[in-house]
Parts: sequence; C-alpha cells; structure tokens
Amino acid sequence: MKSELPKVLFPLCDRPMIEYVLDALEAAGIRRILVVVGYRADLVRETLAGRRNLEFVEQREQHGTGHAVMMCREALAGQQGPVLIVTGDSPMIQTRSVERLLSRFAEQQPACLLGTAHKENPHGLGRIVRDGAGSFLGIVEEKDATPEQRQITEVNMSTYVFAGPDLIYALDRLTNDNAQKEYYITDCPKILRAAGRPILAVAELEPVESLSVNSLDELAIVERVMRGELKADGAPSH
Repeated sequence: MKSELPKVLFPLCDRPMIEYVLDALEAAGIRRILVVVGYRADLVRETLAGRRNLEFVEQREQHGTGHAVMMCREALAGQQGPVLIVTGDSPMIQTRSVERLLSRFAEQQPACLLGTAHKENPHGLGRIVRDGAGSFLGIVEEKDATPEQRQITEVNMSTYVFAGPDLIYALDRLTNDNAQKEYYITDCPKILRAAGRPILAVAELEPVESLSVNSLDELAIVERVMRGELKADGAPSH
C-alpha cells in the first residue's frame, strides 16, 4: 500500500476499512470478535478502542493466513460452537451473507463450511474444485490451476466457518511445507477432509464481496463501488 498506515486503517468513504467488516459481523449477531494485529498494532488498537466486544491478538511475525489464526489458538480453547474467519481487508462483506453462512452451518454441522461465490471474471482468485457429485475437493490457486480449472467460476472468498474443535485439530496439523514457507488457512479444509470430516462449500456470498483491497488502485475501485459510481464488475453505474 506504500504507506506506514496499516492496511485495515486506510480510509474508505471517510472511515477505516476494517470498520465495515466489524459492522457487518456485529449486525449479524456476533458478540465476540478477535482482531489479529501485527504491523503498528497499537495504532489499530487505538483506532478501534471505542468498539465493544473486541479482543486483540498480536501476530508479532507474519507467516501467512494460517499463522494469523494460529495466534488465536489460546483464545479459542474450549470454543465448541462455530468460529467464523474473515479478512479485515474485505470491506464489502454483507451481513446477510454472514447470517446465511451461520444458518447453513447450524443446519448441517460440518467441520468446515467455506463461503464461495460465482464470479464471471475469476482472474486471480482461487478456484473451488469439486468431484463429479459436486462435493468439495479443494482450493486451487490460479497460478497452480490447469487450463480446465481456470474455467471454474466458483471462487474462494477467504470466508470460513469452522467447528471450534475441528479448527484446533487442523491448526495443530498445519505445516509450512511450501515454497513461501508460510502457513495457509486454505490448507485447513484439506486437513479435515483427509481426516474424514465433512466439508461444505456453499455459494452464499455475493460477487461484490470478493472486492478486497491489496493496492491503492483496488482501494479506489472499492470506494467507487461503495459510492455507487461503479458496479461490482467494474462497469460504470447508471
């Protein structure tokens, strides 16, 4: 982001980006929220000091998305119910999508439920791979995908609901055996599936929710969508 400001605090329509994520979670009825902080953690804490129901977990070194969740292991000890995992740089997350995911999780009680979406242009996003019966097999990142897999329009949205004990089980077995030597949360569903635990991937999210922010250009696009100047697919709004 070419700035000393933590990404989640970048202003979006005059508010820190992460505020939109927290609003959506609170509106969905979530009463305990763990915020993983790293770079300039004190500034994030200070900015969010007025919000209730927040607990901060520090990730002193950044070793991947799975590592961030691993930092919450102690705070999640004893959690028997669902654990929702979302990213702080996805400000277009919708309350109704969170509610649908939690409702589906409560109905079907999987070890892990992935919230996915169908996107006309899935470029750059991980694809959801299913077997012939439509059951979840795994997530394939675009750089690793075959030409056929790149034609898949169902994408990973980095939104998960885990059963508490199953999440701990997967975190305990997570490794950094990859080229980047990082721990990836995307490996957790694979670990649970290999253990015979039920995994669901449901297209309950809206395409607009895939608009995350990793650059100043993407920040500008999200702001224009929020202001109604652009549609989620980047086309001008009329």
